[in-house]
Amino acid sequence: MTDAALPYRPNVGIALFNAEGLVFTGKAHSAGPEIVLPGRDWQMPQGGIDPDEEIVAAARRELAEETGIAGAELLAATEEWWSYDFPPYDGPPHKLAAFRGQRQRWVAFRFTGDEREIDIGKPNGDEPPEFGAWRWRPLAEMPEVVVPFKRAVYERVAAAFAAFAVPMVSRGEAR
Repeated sequence: MTDAALPYRPNVGIALFNAEGLVFTGKAHSAGPEIVLPGRDWQMPQGGIDPDEEIVAAARRELAEETGIAGAELLAATEEWWSYDFPPYDGPPHKLAAFRGQRQRWVAFRFTGDEREIDIGKPNGDEPPEFGAWRWRPLAEMPEVVVPFKRAVYERVAAAFAAFAVPMVSRGEAR
């Protein structure tokens, strides 16, 4: 089967904003066809959508699995699916190798918890942790620090959620 004949994996991406308007980012590890490059190894949480799972529920589940975060208020969700293709992969068997790439919807949340609840070392079921480090950063920087095959999607995410990438006091919101 050629890569073009493979299906896209349904996936949800999460833009989690803090009160300063910065977005949660994790330093990703290579996983199968999702190979990261030095200097391009930061991304926002994301993960597969279970059959018949609602998009916001999937986003909350993935956020908790990858970061330990439960305190998050829904801001918005994209209606469109945005896709990216994996780069060529000839490594060992991996669950993502059955897919051409991922088609994603994105959900924006406002972090309402305490940073002490963030735990990127928390096991994701029997999976290894998604991230080796984390930090808050401006959303507009994300297309420059993510792997090139995800850049176009991250540019769309930055445009779609730009209104949330400002401090809450600038938006007239209480902290």
